[in-house]
Amino acid sequence: QVQLVESGGGLVQPGGSLRLSCAASGSIFSINVMGWYRQAPGKQRELVARIISGGSPTYADSVKGRFIISRDNANNTVSLQMNSLKPEDTAAYYCHGNIRAVGARYSYDYWGQGTQVTVSS
Repeated sequence: QVQLVESGGGLVQPGGSLRLSCAASGSIFSINVMGWYRQAPGKQRELVARIISGGSPTYADSVKGRFIISRDNANNTVSLQMNSLKPEDTAAYYCHGNIRAVGARYSYDYWGQGTQVTVSS
């Protein structure tokens, strides 16, 4: 069984920084994509940033230049450094992985439990 466990998040003032981390565990054969999504109240879940294996990071336009995604392939982790945070960044942030488990024929999407980020003075 594959699990994604997030850490980080919390309350920060506008202009501040936070770092989110996510670790994938279990019987993992390969990871195709790891990334972060967010969902604000009353809105749809949206992509924040992601890294495809062997590719460059991609970011939502709203976070370009402020957020940095990084991935540690050896440890199956992905992190999101969030700088210059704005109130509109307030949302539940979810770690996502497209992962093929050991013995599985296909890869599937897995999600973390979500961590709340609140940007407010």
